[in-house]
Amino acid sequence: MSQGRRKHSPAFKAKVALEALKGQETVAQLAARYEVHPGQIQAWKKALAEGASGVFGNGKDQKSRNDKSRKDAALVARLYQEIGQLKVERDFLVERSGP
Repeated sequence: MSQGRRKHSPAFKAKVALEALKGQETVAQLAARYEVHPGQIQAWKKALAEGASGVFGNGKDQKSRNDKSRKDAALVARLYQEIGQLKVERDFLVERSGP
């Protein structure tokens, strides 16, 4: 009977992906050594290569994203408030206009 899905830690994934990026062994050799599918190693390698720039960033990108998300949240809150106010006004006017 087959085993359930294995969950690999981020540290393990980084270790395997770094070794794959080094290129000292083929992906097939790494897959055999770590008992992981070669396609999975390729995916981890790609994710590491794409995300590596974030390691060396100075935090400006993260700060600008946080500022943008705060502004977006404030805008959403203001719009919900306006929607609520318009509903109250509409209900009032419907009541006043009668049947």
